[in-house]
Amino acid sequence: MKKKTVIVTGGATGIGKATAKGFAKNGYNVVISGRNETTGKELSKEIESTGAACVFMKVDVRKEEDVIRLIDETVKKFGQLDVFVNNAGISGDNGSLLADCTTENFRNLVDTNILGTFFGMKYAIKAMLKTGGGSIVNLASIAGANGLVYAGQYVSTKHAVVGLTKVGAVEYATQGIRINAIAPGAIKTDILKAAIDAGSYSEESIASIHPMNRLGTVEDIANGILYSGHLINLHL
Repeated sequence: MKKKTVIVTGGATGIGKATAKGFAKNGYNVVISGRNETTGKELSKEIESTGAACVFMKVDVRKEEDVIRLIDETVKKFGQLDVFVNNAGISGDNGSLLADCTTENFRNLVDTNILGTFFGMKYAIKAMLKTGGGSIVNLASIAGANGLVYAGQYVSTKHAVVGLTKVGAVEYATQGIRINAIAPGAIKTDILKAAIDAGSYSEESIASIHPMNRLGTVEDIANGILYSGHLINLHL
């Protein structure tokens, strides 16, 4: 049986890293992208040491031409694209009320979280339509369903990701392409650690908003992505 191929953007750290490892463990060819070439190549070598095929590509999802190159080169190398995980995203400089946020910060969030997701969906869909379909998983957030104090700009971009996911799912449902979103709560990632270190939140206060009274792990979310992307119960 021909191996399936997945692209994970922002795949060198955090949720993306756990997701890439999970797909590799379950027999996929894995392409990870990111802006940090050092960490990306280190992870690629780690995954390849397990016997899986893995490639790292330096990509800035804010640049449309980078995303086009990512998908084109993946299809050229592995024959087709089966799963695309739109994981790359940033939280920006949170900690300010809406009226105190900077325009520069907002534009960076829009370019990364919204346009980056749009570019990924657009060109993954085009590639998948040529080969009979596939699956796209977007990383949204509980911020895509709620209003969070001191995170207005981030919240707005994640609402946009939810909207793009809903529209894409409806438009391509009859063409063999499944489009879903995962909406994590507070997960133990470098982004959250930076917010805690900056004094914006405390780990205890964040954990208390969850019914289980704990922060989520990257493996928690990666398992959900694997299930959504493949629609069978894959495990890390």
